[in-house]
Amino acid sequence: MPIYSTVLISPLYPFHRHEDHICRILSLALRVAAIPHVKRADAIDDATVLNFALTLEHLENAFYSGALEKFSELDFMMAGLPTFARGRFAQVAEHEAAHVAFLSAALGDKATQPCNYSFPYIDPKSFAGLSQAIEGVGVSAYTGAVQYITDKSYLSAAASVLATEARHASWVASAVNKYAGWSGALDIPLGLNQVYSIAAAFITDCPSTNPALPVKAFPTLTVKTTRYSPGKTIELDYTPATPIADGTALYVAFYTGLSAEYAKLEGGKVVIPDDLRGQVYAVVTTNNTAVDDGNIIAGPAILLLEFNSAGKLMI
Repeated sequence: MPIYSTVLISPLYPFHRHEDHICRILSLALRVAAIPHVKRADAIDDATVLNFALTLEHLENAFYSGALEKFSELDFMMAGLPTFARGRFAQVAEHEAAHVAFLSAALGDKATQPCNYSFPYIDPKSFAGLSQAIEGVGVSAYTGAVQYITDKSYLSAAASVLATEARHASWVASAVNKYAGWSGALDIPLGLNQVYSIAAAFITDCPSTNPALPVKAFPTLTVKTTRYSPGKTIELDYTPATPIADGTALYVAFYTGLSAEYAKLEGGKVVIPDDLRGQVYAVVTTNNTAVDDGNIIAGPAILLLEFNSAGKLMI
């Protein structure tokens, strides 16, 4: 969603020309991004989870406020977006600012401060495409992180924010980008390290005084195939953090809903499972039954497998 040294995601948008253009922008930006220094913490308590959420909310707040400062309502209309798009994005920006204020107040002097960011959009169209991916990651981040919250009042607050983030994700996908507003019946929970590996792609540096977070970035997983669909072969590129022993079997885990589907990775190529739809995350792993931070080799990469109201792929 990506980071430095070898951490990079390639959120490739399938099938349409403007989406391929977005992919090239993202891939270039992420390849030259530097891995921000993040202090590591081992313990995960409520304050840590809230600061992790605040880190993401700072990013989203900067993402929306920056785009709205750059692009006028006329710019949105000239890009072919709906006439209401900019006004609604302004409301989304207000929500993100409110989330920042809420979490900062809850954390008090322990609250993490905003970092500096770089987002690769070049026009309202690419901004809207990136918004769809970022909002989807935000939903997966909250869905995966709530398991660590013990205080019931914090848990209710996180659920409230999650519900709003899900509305954002659904709105931008359907009303603005004209795709389905969901991937399926269940959203995907991502782990802290997986989310950080995506988010850090857009972070250039952070204040040294920010609280430590229990996160690390996985090596980048790049989808080299620019046009893809379920049932087709894609080519992947990655550099493992440590050498992989000869003969080690590698797989790609495709996250969908609350589970994952696995496919054998051979010669850097893998076949996307036939039944995948919507926003899917892929990681390279040494395990074909259960993925955890200990067996992930690279990723996540984001694949958007868009489908119409009849459930058919939009090819």
